[in-house]
Amino acid sequence: MDIDLGDARLNRRARRVLGQLGDKPTVSIPSACGGWTETRAVYRLFDHAKVTAEKVLAPHIGCTVERLREHPRVLCIQDTSELDYTTKTDIQGTGPLNYETRRGLYLHPTLAVTPDRLCLGVMAIHRWAREPGSLGQGTDPSRPLEEMESVRWVDGYQQVNELAESLTDTLLTYIANREGDIYDLFVEALCPETAADWLVRGQYDRALADGKTLRQSLAEALVLAETTFDQPGGNGRKARLVHQQLKTVRVTLKAPYRPDRVLPDVEVTAILATEPHPPAGEEPVEWLLLTNLPVDTPEQALEKLQWYLCRWQIEIYFRILKSGCRIEELQLEKLERLEPALAFYMIIAWRVLFLTMLGRECPEMPCDVVFDTAEWQAVYLVSERKPPPDTPPSLDQMVRMVAGFGGFLNR
Repeated sequence: MDIDLGDARLNRRARRVLGQLGDKPTVSIPSACGGWTETRAVYRLFDHAKVTAEKVLAPHIGCTVERLREHPRVLCIQDTSELDYTTKTDIQGTGPLNYETRRGLYLHPTLAVTPDRLCLGVMAIHRWAREPGSLGQGTDPSRPLEEMESVRWVDGYQQVNELAESLTDTLLTYIANREGDIYDLFVEALCPETAADWLVRGQYDRALADGKTLRQSLAEALVLAETTFDQPGGNGRKARLVHQQLKTVRVTLKAPYRPDRVLPDVEVTAILATEPHPPAGEEPVEWLLLTNLPVDTPEQALEKLQWYLCRWQIEIYFRILKSGCRIEELQLEKLERLEPALAFYMIIAWRVLFLTMLGRECPEMPCDVVFDTAEWQAVYLVSERKPPPDTPPSLDQMVRMVAGFGGFLNR
């Protein structure tokens, strides 16, 4: 980790802390450090004025960009997750969540993922805590976009767009859920051919320039493709098989009114994926997707749907942060300490996700591709209780050994 905090001692301490927390991500900071002296040193590091979340993440983001260059297409996925510190009343600087009585902050990262779902790293991070008494102000339509929380989606696309101009051999596609269905974002995409593409899940039945609505136009379209996939369970939903039909139309969206600017009409492709015959008692799975890219063939429609399904990777990333690294259990006295700690855990969570997916995609790869010799030999020695072999085990074997330390039963 080539971190630069402006002080060689701080750099050494940061690398050591990352190793300590990474070795035991599921326990508290004092437990990971193994003693009060080390714990105090970690707290002093988080409290240092030179140690910010941006500086901690900078080397990781730089490495992520380099990994992007090795792939022809990378999906830049954004989403927001709330961090609930309601019970941590001693943390200064948190703000209200969905209620004034719930306190915490929000994380809005950009995750780089290949179409094969291999997570390449964090590209950017936006975080904020709301001001007390500010709930409800974000829905005022008269406020400029720049003063609203939703501007984070447009800013996120702009960041991806700027990076796309420097990656001449890698195509970037920005992906967002329904909160990213913001007309101003589509306008930002009216750029040269070097710009990033975008794929956003729609939530509005937008008006079209020809007088119809988006849903009306899609209802008149023919089925272009069909697909079947396994939907994972979660949030009270059972895992099940889903069969969908896909329709697509190329339309021109009518620009909405803005009190502070005049927006142009924008041409987009709409893809409607519907489940015509869901199981009894189940809600049909339906997605309305909008993209700047043309979709003329069944293969292109299925490709865009698979890109959107890759968005589940950021949900898994949040789950690792919260359930694996337990970042909502951190007990730090102020936001200035909490944010650098979160940055360390964001790097750790990425590595967990990266190794998990790499182990699935390339199980026979030798483990020394991602583990140092000392790392894999130490794991092997403890796990197998015998001297490590001369030839490194496969990545799949090593990931399972590491997972065993956390309770994985290999079933």
